Amino acid sequence: MIHSDVLIIGGGPAGSSAARKLRQGGAQVLILDKELFPRLKLCAGWITPDVVKDLDMDVAAYPYRFLTFGRMHAYLRGLHLPLPCVQHSIRRFEFDAWLLERSGVRSVQHTVRHIEADPTGGYVVDGEYHCKYLIGAGGTRCPVYRTFFRDANPRATELQTVTLEHEFAYDWRDPDCHLWFFDKGMPGYSWYVPKANGYLNVGIGGMAERIKRSGVDIRQHWNHLISKLDRKLATGASYDPVGYSYFLRGNVQVVRSGDAFITGDAAGLATRDMCEGIGPAIRSGHRAAEAILKGAHYRLDDVTGASLGGGIASRLLDWAFTRGVGKAVAA
Repeated sequence: MIHSDVLIIGGGPAGSSAARKLRQGGAQVLILDKELFPRLKLCAGWITPDVVKDLDMDVAAYPYRFLTFGRMHAYLRGLHLPLPCVQHSIRRFEFDAWLLERSGVRSVQHTVRHIEADPTGGYVVDGEYHCKYLIGAGGTRCPVYRTFFRDANPRATELQTVTLEHEFAYDWRDPDCHLWFFDKGMPGYSWYVPKANGYLNVGIGGMAERIKRSGVDIRQHWNHLISKLDRKLATGASYDPVGYSYFLRGNVQVVRSGDAFITGDAAGLATRDMCEGIGPAIRSGHRAAEAILKGAHYRLDDVTGASLGGGIASRLLDWAFTRGVGKAVAA
């Protein structure tokens, strides 16, 4: 049996952020992840200045692709709004591996199948790993959520998003980020996100139930997007999109059970104005580490905030995406 103070299931931004803080605080930590890093991770790869700050990240020393947008273009019902901003893009393939390596914590490739509470204290995973504290950072299908939180903290199907996207090598010419909101009745938005040194991510995402009720398959929205991109922004590009699903911020009242915690997408923390998950994942990972190291109360209801600051734009997008499901999220 392999013993550790803290066992983290999932090595993405939530897990690696928690691991780094725990190691700095003197805890013995082990990470289990079903994938071997670097690994493919579907994500637009848009990060905010808050993420850079929360990670105490030296951008100049970051060794991989990092691009800063001084402007983004928002398109809404025929309006084109060029907006000054400071936002960034990374490749998750590189970013997540860097975060995991920076944590300084040992990681093991292992697919978790069974978790149980140890009658003598702590938790046992697959009969091989024992820990006092357990952190679920394994995304939407996290086994820690499934085992200890699914009944107490069920997810609202109205907050489930579905996406299609593709990231690929492309010699783009436009360095700005472009976002199309509610195009052709899509209950969500599509994006063009360039990455440094010749990579591009394009995708489309929206609320799964509303797409299904509309009778318009998400593939039709995808075809509309690539037709638009082919006219100007990504002429002649070839695509092989892949889909995935996750949940926007809903009920996060039960996020600790005994000494087990859930973080990031396992808790369903993506922002409800821009569906961003990286920032909330990192903040929740830090919170879990503080709860373990300092005995702090673990809560996430005030963590997620809003990617656009929580003002009128955030609230309008929240309502337009979710039609008021649950409580709107403030910054």
